[in-house]
Amino acid sequence: MAIISKQPFVQDPSATESFQRIQDAAPVVDSLRTVHAVVIGGGTGAPVSIKTLLSMGVHTSAVVAMADDGGSTGLLREEANVTPPGDVRKCLTAFAENPQDPLVQAFKYRFQFANEHTLGNLMLSALEHATGSFPEAIKICEGLLHTRGHVYPSTLDKVILCGRTRDGQTITGQSALSHSPTALDTVWLRSDVPAEAYPDAIKAICEADLIVLGPGSLFTSIIPNLLVPGIIDAIRASKGKTLFVCSLADMQGETWGLSAEEHVDALLAHGMRGLLDYVLVHTPRPLQPKSMETGSFQAVREAHGAQGEPTDMNLRGRKIRPVPITYEAAQRIERKGPLVIARNLVDPQRPTWHDPIALREAFTGVLRICRSPQM
Repeated sequence: MAIISKQPFVQDPSATESFQRIQDAAPVVDSLRTVHAVVIGGGTGAPVSIKTLLSMGVHTSAVVAMADDGGSTGLLREEANVTPPGDVRKCLTAFAENPQDPLVQAFKYRFQFANEHTLGNLMLSALEHATGSFPEAIKICEGLLHTRGHVYPSTLDKVILCGRTRDGQTITGQSALSHSPTALDTVWLRSDVPAEAYPDAIKAICEADLIVLGPGSLFTSIIPNLLVPGIIDAIRASKGKTLFVCSLADMQGETWGLSAEEHVDALLAHGMRGLLDYVLVHTPRPLQPKSMETGSFQAVREAHGAQGEPTDMNLRGRKIRPVPITYEAAQRIERKGPLVIARNLVDPQRPTWHDPIALREAFTGVLRICRSPQM
């Protein structure tokens, strides 16, 4: 009998413990119960905004990128020719009414003895095959997990993400791009037939009061949605305001060394020019003119460099770097259109995660601005 030397069942990393604190926070504001929001993204970032908005009582849905080709999703996409399930699965579990439900927990199980597949990925792929429809597979899983919102793929067409780095290299594939040796400059979608946006995704965007981009990987989770023909048009037609939640730190090559201003510039260059209303950035202290403070994490005290300049950090063997923002950069961003909202957003226990309470307060502030008579 074979002996398995490692745990056969593990769960994907999540911020479940961090978001437990939201349940004990102040009750939701009744006026927000009529608000509809849509989160555009994927990966591990979109669930952060989903859980935060749900904790506020906001009606929430998600539009998810369909370019993932790494890990379990990549294997299923290549070997079973299915629609990428991974990012949809992560959003479905974020929407689950009871995160501690055994089925919700099992949905996140990753089988180390079976090519690292997750149960959720296998279920979505099997249901897509059984029903002949990926949206139907999602609806069935929404019922099983008792989700409090809906997840929509940005497109049902088979797309491949391609990109060019800032030093001129061309890279094909979402997984390869996310681990690019240098920061990316531009990305685009390639497909055998012209890709079309999924109609329900378009409807959710058009009807939203608030459109949240991120947090998450800029070029491989957020922007791929915007590249699908019809998505940008839906944002333009929507009555809602748009909010970009900038990442706290870089852990992958795709944005390595880019400032918050360069993150915004990338969004503007990929279709969001004139469409971005708010940018939420992290700073541990109020931004001041000519300040040298650029966003080093107070939670990692030894990471502070001379005069408060950002310093590379090492977190459990992973190299990370804070995304810098200065007073002058914030002014330049605002001259391009969006209002910059700077807050201390870092989770003191997890310096690459947003603090859910701080994020909730920031979202509430944005919604109050959106709903004020002057806006």
